Amino acid sequence: MRYGLPLILGAVACGAIYSFVNGGPTRAADGADAQPPSFSYTAALSPAAAITSGPQRIDYRYIDQRLTRLAGSKDMVGVAIAIVENGQISFVKGYGVTQIGTADPVTPTTVFRWASLSKGVAGTLVAELAREGRLSLDTPVSQFQTTLRLPGGAEDRVTVRDLLSQRTGVVRNAYDEKLEEGQDPKLIRASLAQLPAFCSPGQCYTYQNVAFDAASEVVQRVTGRPYGDVVRDKLFLPLGMTNASVGRAGLESAPSWARPHRSRGQMLQTKDAYYRVPAAGGVNSSIFDLAKWMRAQMGGATAVLPSALLDEVHAPLVATPPHGPRGEADRALNAHAYGLGWRDFSYAGHRQVGHRGAVDGYRSLILFDPVERTGIAMLWNSHSSKPVGLQLELLDMLYGLPRHDWMKLDEKPAGPAVTVAAASVSTSPGRTGGGR
Repeated sequence: MRYGLPLILGAVACGAIYSFVNGGPTRAADGADAQPPSFSYTAALSPAAAITSGPQRIDYRYIDQRLTRLAGSKDMVGVAIAIVENGQISFVKGYGVTQIGTADPVTPTTVFRWASLSKGVAGTLVAELAREGRLSLDTPVSQFQTTLRLPGGAEDRVTVRDLLSQRTGVVRNAYDEKLEEGQDPKLIRASLAQLPAFCSPGQCYTYQNVAFDAASEVVQRVTGRPYGDVVRDKLFLPLGMTNASVGRAGLESAPSWARPHRSRGQMLQTKDAYYRVPAAGGVNSSIFDLAKWMRAQMGGATAVLPSALLDEVHAPLVATPPHGPRGEADRALNAHAYGLGWRDFSYAGHRQVGHRGAVDGYRSLILFDPVERTGIAMLWNSHSSKPVGLQLELLDMLYGLPRHDWMKLDEKPAGPAVTVAAASVSTSPGRTGGGR
């Protein structure tokens, strides 16, 4: 059958080789699966397909039923999901369509925008360059001759570690509106010096896009190569992420790519703004490649991303107090903190690592338990906030908690006003939401 059905892997023997229910994937470096094979829907959901590398606690049939319902919501167009359980990719499926008014299905190889999930790529890449001895995370950003300028000359005190952990000391989302208006991000970065300081450098959390992208300039100064090329060669290709790219061309040249929508009734145009800050929001990939990325972040590809590197990247560095109105699912996450392009949470007493993203017409999320090596990744091409709840529905299964309708699929609309609210989004259209 065609791509777009659940993908279940079983560990074989010592776990060094993995097989699908039907057929075997080609292999890439360090156990990365290069491409998803075709497979049988009924076989994939049968008990015989269960993962054998640890106790299976995720009810995949229930997940599939929930997502089928989600895809039918008025504020959804297409959505793709990947689950890693016990360190192995266990479920990959696409739902809905890539473009409203067509029958083009979302599949495991359909490419979406990552939005602010891209920040985890920047944090991982820069930390890897530091591990190689090519830079120090504690070097002031100014020493790399970037275009970043901060109030009071703080670029001489803000370190690379501060930059990647959102501790530059300027107001949250500084000058995002100028980026969205089409201004040059390098000129915008230089103009940040005109702002009043929000706090002393390194002393508080203020989420950034334009300032954060100075990380791409650091990479270019250290390597002498374009940021996207370094990401591709040091991360994506070694991990077998064959559909992953940096930049708009990588999205629109894909054989299958999801078009941006506000809702099922409104298709949008792809916008360049956040592609021009690639470290902050420039990555694209299929859900299958995002699954490989999540598995690697759990320690599943140590030849590419060693455990010590992951500890450095995920370590919480600054508390992130909740900002703005939050839904029930967001309120259930506690102990908010930020590492190097990654967020750190607690849920039901268990540590979680993840991030969320939003640009106009796309949303994304990744959340995993690094101890259980189990987590979820999702990509969708509308502004709906409903899919966010599925991450907690999965964690409730993992921890043996009662089922709860975190996606609010069982709520009955009270009237037209509720229907409109369900289709709204808590972040400004076009801005990288970053994930709470």
